[in-house]
Amino acid sequence: MACPVCACERFYVKGQEDEYDIQEFDLLDGEVLFTATETEGNRAEVQDETEIYCDNCSWHGKIKELRNPEGQR
Repeated sequence: MACPVCACERFYVKGQEDEYDIQEFDLLDGEVLFTATETEGNRAEVQDETEIYCDNCSWHGKIKELRNPEGQR
């Protein structure tokens, strides 16, 4: 899954209490793979309705809005 604007596969979510607290992750084959070394209990819950942000451009939306381009991860 990739950003529909720039094809980046790295995204982030903002913290619920502090919008400057972000957690980056990659979306590979539809799986969320966090890039930081946070323990599993401290990771944000990322579901279909979670607002996510592209790490490369200004796109933001929900995971369910992403489309997997044919022939790509």
